[in-house]
Parts: sequence; C-alpha cells; structure tokens
Amino acid sequence: MFHKIRALHAAGVTVHLHCFDYGRGRQPELDKYCADVDYYKRMEGHKGVSMKLPYIVTSRANPLLLENLKKDDHPILFEGIHTTYFLHTGDLDGRKCFVRMHNLEHDYYNQLADNCRSLLKKFYCLFESRLLLSYEKSLSGKAVFLAISDRDAASYRMLAPGSDVRPLPAFTGWAFPLCKEGLGNFCLYHGNLSIPENEKSVVWLLKEVFNDLKIPFVVAGKKPSAFLQRLAHKKQHTCIVSDPSDKELQDLIQKAQIHILPSFSTTGVKFKLLNAVFCGRHVIGNEKMLQGTHLEAACHEAGSAGAFKSLIMQLFRKSFDDEEITLRENMMNMYYNSESDARRLISWIW
Repeated sequence: MFHKIRALHAAGVTVHLHCFDYGRGRQPELDKYCADVDYYKRMEGHKGVSMKLPYIVTSRANPLLLENLKKDDHPILFEGIHTTYFLHTGDLDGRKCFVRMHNLEHDYYNQLADNCRSLLKKFYCLFESRLLLSYEKSLSGKAVFLAISDRDAASYRMLAPGSDVRPLPAFTGWAFPLCKEGLGNFCLYHGNLSIPENEKSVVWLLKEVFNDLKIPFVVAGKKPSAFLQRLAHKKQHTCIVSDPSDKELQDLIQKAQIHILPSFSTTGVKFKLLNAVFCGRHVIGNEKMLQGTHLEAACHEAGSAGAFKSLIMQLFRKSFDDEEITLRENMMNMYYNSESDARRLISWIW
C-alpha cells in the first residue's frame, strides 16, 4: 500500500489517506506523499464483534471515518475488504468507489483454519470465513474490484457474477531487480511467523526437507512461537532469526543462495515471493505459491519434500548469473511495473 501511495504521488495524484492506528502512532514518512493523513482507532475485542458481519469489517466501522469521507466528493480507494463497512451500508452511494482485494478473504480465512493448531482460533477463522463469503457477495455492483492476481479476479467473478473485476498487480516499490550475482551460502525462508500458514510451512521444511539435508537453512521473521524456535535450533545446520529489522531481513534475502517458499494456501500473491524473486537468487516454490503470479519462469517448482531436496542440492552450488537478472528485469517491466500500473489505476479512477 505504501508503494502504491508513492507511485500515485509520483504520477501527480493528490492522496488523502485514512488509516487505522494499531499503536504505532503517526508516521511522518506518509506526510511526504499525502496531502493529509487521518488516523482512526479500530474497535478491538467485543466492541467490534457482530454475529452478522465479519469482525475484520465491523471493527473498522469508525463513524469519524464516514464523517471525513463525506466532506468531499473524491473517488475512494478501499484497501482490502476490511475497510468497506460504509460501502456495504450504502452511506457512500453515488461515490466512485474501488476496492483493492488483497485476497479472497473468505477463502483465506478458511485456509487459515486448516493451518491453526488452536481449536479456538480454528473456530474463529471458520466463523469469520462464513461471514466473509456472504459479505463479499453482498458488495457485488457497489464498486470496481481490483484483484491482486488473475486467479483471484476469476474467482471473484464466479462468486459475484456481474461485478466489475480488474486485475492489478502488487506495487513493489522496486524500479529494477536488486539481485546479486554469484553464490550465497545458505537457504532462507522468510515471512511473518505468527501466521499459522507460515509456521506450518516452516515446520514442514524443518521436519521433511532439512531433517537429513545437511545444508544451512535460516528461518527469518516476526514473532516465532517458542515451539518453532525450539524446532529450528534442534539441528546444527538450521536456525531462526527472530524479528529482524527491515534492513537485516533485506540483507539476509540478498545473501541467501536459495529461497525456499512452499505455501499451503492459494489466495493472493505473497509479497515474500516478490521480494525473493526481485531481490534474491534462486527461488524454489510449490504450485500453490507460484501459480498465477507470472513469476513461474524465474522460479523452480517442487511438488514434494523429495523434489525440494533434489532442487536444493542442484542449486546450492550453482552461481546466479546476469542472464537470470535480465529475465527478472523483463518480468518486472511486464508484470510488476509500479509506474505503468499507477497510470492504469489513474485511468480507471478518472
């Protein structure tokens, strides 16, 4: 979202930003790209709960947001289904509205439930998924929907026939690939480790791939559980880097020889994949990670633990060369060009 704001600002668009504060406070960096920034509190806990609408939506139903939106008649870009409560209620009828879909949220929550170890969290995700399915259907015809992938666009058209759905790739913020030639000296998985799907991926890699593959493997990400930390440090060739700074994480990404990225969900496009492809060396993923991303030609696909092991052994001593970087540069220009995507978004809005 930040990269989208920067790209729109660079194209001459005046951005009025409305965002929810989760305790981090004002972000002066946003003031460089926005005419004004309004912050709102989210109604967390029981205050944001509804038995009829998704929690991720009702907890953001801040009346001050509606009051501020009604002060002008500008087009509105909702980032995620999460922010669309007042679109749903009809309070913004007659406004030009666009909804950026980060996932098919009902499908995402259903897949989150599959990956939850906690029964309470599993129940919450399943209940939220059921509410989201009904809610996503109810928004049909109320806005233009901007899907993050062709796959998500096709799925939403089937879910809500007649909706205006247009694919718009993720804004990466990179003008060119930052990959380094040569050899790295470890394999890397990175991601938000507090997300059940990501933890499941790491556990699978540690137990099924690097259990007997004596190649250095580093896991890096936010909020790893105590269980995950114990598992990652069981063997001498595996370790975990907890809560790295952005600079530390980018340093790891550029120094790794292979990025190992299995996925157990099929929604959206994972930013960790974009980061690995445009900033790292070799990438291995499974079909659920790669399908529909337009990045398949730059990655190696594996469908089993044995296939991951085989590719890791092939690629660990294979130098990453300029030809690979050129391929990724071409893919970036064709599919993930923030400047041209900003122009396309502007043409739709105006």
